[in-house]
Amino acid sequence: MLKIVLTIAVIAAVYFFLIKKPKVTQHRQARADAEKRKPKKDEEIMVECEKCGTFVSSHEAIIVGGKYYCSKECAGVK
Repeated sequence: MLKIVLTIAVIAAVYFFLIKKPKVTQHRQARADAEKRKPKKDEEIMVECEKCGTFVSSHEAIIVGGKYYCSKECAGVK
């Protein structure tokens, strides 16, 4: 009887420590996904001009009314 109990205990220990993966909470997973999507410091994000369709760096883009433009001419700004 003792051998059976010890065998079951060993099998359970192997299952819980080696086979079963720990559950990740939704909050933790969402935070990890957001970190993956976040641009790195040296990465540039390219955005499309609303008028002409040219792609321009988000640092160089002109934002008017929440839309991105490649130049003052496309944005209609003087």
